[in-house]
Amino acid sequence: MEVILREVKLKDLEDLLHWTHPDREFHKFNGPYFPKETHEELKKYIETLRERLIAGDSNPYGNKKIIANRDTDEIIGSVNWYWKSVETLWMEAGIVIFNENYWGRGIGKIALEMWIDELFNSHPDIVRLGISTWSGNQRMMRLAESLGLKKEAVYRKARIVEGRYYDSLSYGILREEWETKKKNRN
Repeated sequence: MEVILREVKLKDLEDLLHWTHPDREFHKFNGPYFPKETHEELKKYIETLRERLIAGDSNPYGNKKIIANRDTDEIIGSVNWYWKSVETLWMEAGIVIFNENYWGRGIGKIALEMWIDELFNSHPDIVRLGISTWSGNQRMMRLAESLGLKKEAVYRKARIVEGRYYDSLSYGILREEWETKKKNRN
């Protein structure tokens, strides 16, 4: 199965509401120390996306893209980016596979590798790309390391999940490291 990264479409919105519902399993791993949107807040966000798409906005999802199954166009998850420091051209990326039917199939690695390529290509000035996670998310830690990102920082006992402290972890890769890795995989 192949995956694609694409903009959100009008036909996606009901599925997006379903797969990102506050009760979904992925919330236990994807920043569970942050407050979750309520179902009502999520419905309001989906309606905002709907209004913007109907009005002709080609990118209402902003700094995010949908991860979809190339064959069926089914939603699998999403990727995103944000500036950690625009002054030093340091960008952070993220990924979430919220459709549990696709867990454990290596899709996160494929999608995140595509996303990192896209971010470095579409932002030719960025020097480094980072990913942040927490010590309770073993899959994300393995994913970052499998793509060649280096663990650069451990903030001890910086996250609380279900009353227990976890470390916050930062991984990063420099543009030249990514380009060397990319040449070696081709």
